[in-house]
Amino acid sequence: MEQASRKGLGLCHCAAMRRASRRISQFYDDMLAPTGLRVGQYGILVTLHERGEVSVNELARLMELDRTTTGKNLRPLERDGLVRVAPSASDGRSRTIMLTAEGLAALEAAVPLWREAQSRFEAINGREATAALRDTLAGLKVDA
Repeated sequence: MEQASRKGLGLCHCAAMRRASRRISQFYDDMLAPTGLRVGQYGILVTLHERGEVSVNELARLMELDRTTTGKNLRPLERDGLVRVAPSASDGRSRTIMLTAEGLAALEAAVPLWREAQSRFEAINGREATAALRDTLAGLKVDA
């Protein structure tokens, strides 16, 4: 039974994706380390810069995360003054998130490092392979 479990895990699509995701995330985290941002935080700042003020639920949807995880990811950014979370002007029951001036400065410092990470990843894995990977990942479907 133990041998079958190992074979099963070796063939598990989810396990393979999670292993690759951890390796790639660690690579990007290492590249962004001088800014104090992790790649997930960078993604939140980019999204807020592109979209402006959004609700927590909207940010969760855009990041493809659940609301609880989104809130957890926002806490250090809010603590560090990079984002501001406040009651919505249109609906006091919901909260909105916006990028602060400090958040914009952190994002501007991180962009060149992120671009370097992109270039290195592409150089290591090939331009065509990385483009194909993005297309494949974007097209993956699950029946949940």
